[in-house]
Amino acid sequence: QVQLVESGGKLVQAGGSLRLSCAASGGTFSNYGMGWFRQAPGKEREFVAGIKWNIGSTYYTNSVKGRFTISRDNAKNTVYLQMNSLKPEDTAVYYCAAHARAGYISSYYNPNEYDYWGQGTQVTVSS
Repeated sequence: QVQLVESGGKLVQAGGSLRLSCAASGGTFSNYGMGWFRQAPGKEREFVAGIKWNIGSTYYTNSVKGRFTISRDNAKNTVYLQMNSLKPEDTAVYYCAAHARAGYISSYYNPNEYDYWGQGTQVTVSS
């Protein structure tokens, strides 16, 4: 059973930066495609960023391109989300997710492609 634990969320002013971490345990992290999603109050969960198992490719939703960077350290079983130039509309609970099933992930943007989810970490950006 894979466990994912996010950390790093907090209250920050607009224009500030945060780095979220997601530590994985209980599986072969280096084999997993990983993603970050977020959910704001009253809204559906949305894709933020994804990264392939071999760190070869990354994916972002348009609203965070140029501001957020996803990365991973397979030696530490950890995926990161560096968030810069934060905006109030980035306020949400941020979740990391792992694609652990056999086969390639068809779309990092699709939450149904992920098998395990963390409990989430709150990011609040004040104006």
